[in-house]
Amino acid sequence: MGNRWLKRIGAVLAPAVASAIVLSGCGAKEPSSAHAANPEGLEVTELRYQGSVGAVTFPELAEDLGYLAPLKLKFIGNTISGPQDIQAVVTGDTDFGGAFNGAIVKLLAAKAAVTPVISYYGVDENTWTGYYVLDDSPIRTAKDLIGKKIAVNTLGAHHEFVIKEYLHREGLTPKEIEQVTLVVVPPVTSEQTLRAHQVDVATLGGLLRDKALERGGIRPLFRDIDLFGTFSAGTYVLTDKFIKENPNATRKFVEATAKAIEWARTTPREEVIARFEKIIAERGRKEDASAVKYWKSTGVAGKGGLIAESEFQTWIDWLVAEGTLKEGQLKAADLYTNEFNPYRAEEGAAP
Repeated sequence: MGNRWLKRIGAVLAPAVASAIVLSGCGAKEPSSAHAANPEGLEVTELRYQGSVGAVTFPELAEDLGYLAPLKLKFIGNTISGPQDIQAVVTGDTDFGGAFNGAIVKLLAAKAAVTPVISYYGVDENTWTGYYVLDDSPIRTAKDLIGKKIAVNTLGAHHEFVIKEYLHREGLTPKEIEQVTLVVVPPVTSEQTLRAHQVDVATLGGLLRDKALERGGIRPLFRDIDLFGTFSAGTYVLTDKFIKENPNATRKFVEATAKAIEWARTTPREEVIARFEKIIAERGRKEDASAVKYWKSTGVAGKGGLIAESEFQTWIDWLVAEGTLKEGQLKAADLYTNEFNPYRAEEGAAP
């Protein structure tokens, strides 16, 4: 991702994270009784979080593998988007949450007291997102999208940025781009919405994409990996207050998640899928676990989820270009930390 892309889409991010920015000035909720000291020296006994329907997050995998013990996870519900997930952290409803790095940098620019600690998703040759139309759709080019509807999981995050960049690269004017409507649709129903002709394009990635392709009748219009290549796109954040008061729990969370990422990266695919199916079955949330059989890779660029400075520097450059920040006001190295990641020394990553 280059500065050219960032300059073009300055207005995209603000609406989606505005509420989280406002809420960053509110006091966090007091810790529950479960956040009490324990004999192991960890400052909390459990971490509250939001999950995803029919999917397994790396912290959930870490707990199942035994990496997180003696800490435990406390599921409080399913997230609907990255911006919503990090907002829940800011308001104190959860202890960790993750989002697209662009959304996080915008939040940090507004002085939100959170710190990204580990990457958890991204784009690689096996894990990417496509923007699909029906086989018989007349849509063949970006120009054909004028006056059409595209389904996305949320506004102001990863998919909106990709779509805006595609439209710009294909030569659409700002006025023409305004005529392309983005419709918020839950990812699990995007395919159905497309086939029912309620939208003209569906955003499909990973498990949902492959499941839809297996059924046939759709074709890709463009893909995010073709636009930006391989990169880690999002990170988990903790509040600065949580890190200060719970340094041992913070380290345990990051170490466990990092090890889970590497376990998934180095373990045979069939074994990873079997583990995911077991986790979903045992947690008893009445979910359809069929999609996990399409899992292919972690999508995380850095070993153990190590964060690269460039993944945040590009967003600083964008904020400077649009006038939100002054040159030198923010430094990428100050926005995140690899301090708690066990692979930092091994890979020579910056702290």
